[in-house]
Amino acid sequence: MHTEYEHTVMKNAAAELPGGVLRLADDLALTRIGYGAMQLAGPKVWGPPRDRDAALAVLRAAVEAGITHIDTSDYYGPHVVNDLVREALHPYPEDLRIATKVGARRTPDRAWPAALSRDELVQAVHDNLKRLDVPVLDLVNLRMTDTLAAADIVEPFTVLAELREQGLIRHLGVSNVSAEQVRAAEEIAPVVTVQNFYNVASRKDDALVDWCAEQGIAYVPFYPLGGFRPLQAEALDEVARDLGITAWQAALAWLLHRSPTILLIPGTSSVAHLRENIASAAVELPEQALRTLDALATR
Repeated sequence: MHTEYEHTVMKNAAAELPGGVLRLADDLALTRIGYGAMQLAGPKVWGPPRDRDAALAVLRAAVEAGITHIDTSDYYGPHVVNDLVREALHPYPEDLRIATKVGARRTPDRAWPAALSRDELVQAVHDNLKRLDVPVLDLVNLRMTDTLAAADIVEPFTVLAELREQGLIRHLGVSNVSAEQVRAAEEIAPVVTVQNFYNVASRKDDALVDWCAEQGIAYVPFYPLGGFRPLQAEALDEVARDLGITAWQAALAWLLHRSPTILLIPGTSSVAHLRENIASAAVELPEQALRTLDALATR
């Protein structure tokens, strides 16, 4: 248990953002509805956005709505998304926290190979510092690739822990990892966030979600509508129709209900869609809807 962390959900009084705020440390309070900036780059997360002004507008609208959790990476684009974040939001609001990711790189064929060597990780941290124009990164998630073995996370996470000790990073998280890798990382330095593939239909991380809640660690699912089978999608659509909301909103609302330490970072390049995502945190799921959604994984 992270005894040094206060694990509470608070109301964001300033913006009254639905869902509230999860406080993970004295200097790390994240709105449970955050914003994932990956989609602001061009197709396949490569190159500039189709509409630069619209991309900047979405970032500004997120902050104006009260969101304090922006998720990005310097390998989105590459460099493009961090440049947009800086242009739209710098100087950053006092309560805004920017989470970034290292551990991968982009190649001309638009692939995402691992970049886990010491030199690559150090360079990635400095690239994020430069592009975001900050003296210290609020939160850095280490993205693992092609391995779920506990031993394989030790060396790269140790590098990030050293950079944290040097004052370049405030907090550390992990992404695309096994439960064993999370525990191995915890032996090196505190882990405040876990980013993994998880949604109402893809539930193999159920035990890890519960463990994170017990430990006061934020669990940040990606692809909240990814990998649904036809029967699952049909049931989700039916629940959404009954409640007068979108299937996307129903899936996000279920995730927030699933665990008090789940944080969401849905991405969009549309201000209207951003507002729909924020509204999902105010959705109340009746018992019958919850039973239907809970059972999706078995369909």
